[in-house]
Amino acid sequence: MQRTAPDPPREPDPDAPVGLPVLPDLAAHLSAAAGSAEPEPVGGSPALRTAACGYWERRGLDTAPEQVVATPGAGALLLALYAAADGAVVLPRPCSGWYASPARLLGRPVHLAPVPAESGGMPDPFALLETVRRIRMHGDTPRALVLSVADEPTGTCPVPEQLHEVCEAAAEEGLWVISDESRRDLLHDPHDTVVLSPAEMLPDEVVVLTDLRATLVPATWPAVLARFPDTDGGTALRSATLDALSVLGTPLPGPLARAVTHALGEPDSVRARTSALARVYGALTWALYRSLTKAGAVCRPPHSGSHVYADFEPLGRPLAARGITDSVALERELAPWAARGGHHYGDEPGALRVRFGAEGLLGADTELRGRALDAPDPLQLPYVRDALNTLSRALAALATPVDEGPADPPLP
Repeated sequence: MQRTAPDPPREPDPDAPVGLPVLPDLAAHLSAAAGSAEPEPVGGSPALRTAACGYWERRGLDTAPEQVVATPGAGALLLALYAAADGAVVLPRPCSGWYASPARLLGRPVHLAPVPAESGGMPDPFALLETVRRIRMHGDTPRALVLSVADEPTGTCPVPEQLHEVCEAAAEEGLWVISDESRRDLLHDPHDTVVLSPAEMLPDEVVVLTDLRATLVPATWPAVLARFPDTDGGTALRSATLDALSVLGTPLPGPLARAVTHALGEPDSVRARTSALARVYGALTWALYRSLTKAGAVCRPPHSGSHVYADFEPLGRPLAARGITDSVALERELAPWAARGGHHYGDEPGALRVRFGAEGLLGADTELRGRALDAPDPLQLPYVRDALNTLSRALAALATPVDEGPADPPLP
């Protein structure tokens, strides 16, 4: 169990997908509502919340509008949830950087528990119990566990059996489970990866959180949903969350709410875009995985989303010879490929871990990124091949011992 050190520099908002061309029908709905002067209520209008019910029902979660809250920012919603839960927060290590920031802003203790070897997204079940025990020994009261069924830093999905163990342990310890399911629709192979919501396992103790920028709406349209349990406790938690959001004054802008309501119906264009994203991200993250493991880094195979999380500890000696002894320096060295050091995700800065994103291969503008979505095989695009080849050369150079001279010239 690790308790956080003094607050690090402010983390950015949750990573949205890279800028992609905006779907014409979504842009048309936003434009048509641009003149609307009707204010959107805090938590979302009945029409938007009803559309959210359909979204969740298609994913196996029966939902009523009275269980839903919508906001224009994942950070604001999580801050309101932490304020309502009123206690210490437990997070997996590593985890999305934005999970901890709202708790620190509130002055809530944040405790990190390591993930199992199989995947990221949730703490190891035994590590969770030990973490909770030590939290109480320190005089804190644990109240919330945040986990993700499609993990952002590692690109993996928790094994259902272990996820069930974690959820049961959290319920026994009196924790609310906040399940981030923003990327559950970005499975690279839906027939090979099983994703279950904790709300299917423990419907009375789980709040589901979904950042719609991951799949349904453009990256610049902040729209986030929360689904609360249909219980007295869930109703009380939702009411307290709405009270906190009212203090923050964060309703969705009316025109954006109209466009988001349309997107939640998942018309054919939105479904096709989500399917294309999953396919492209699958191809690019597996290419990153192969390049990283070939160079000697350790990396979990990706199953969802646009990221992989690499451990460069096996290359510690050649990296140290180049002055790279922590994740900050490693991030700086690999920045051209959208690398971010593990210290952003709760890992110790001295650990040589870094997250890579597919956006580092997609090109610098929306035209190139749109081309990748339409390509039968994005790995055959020249700018994607060039980025991968340059990365492979950079990784090979980092893995080569400094005292190993250049290769002998070929014999005549």
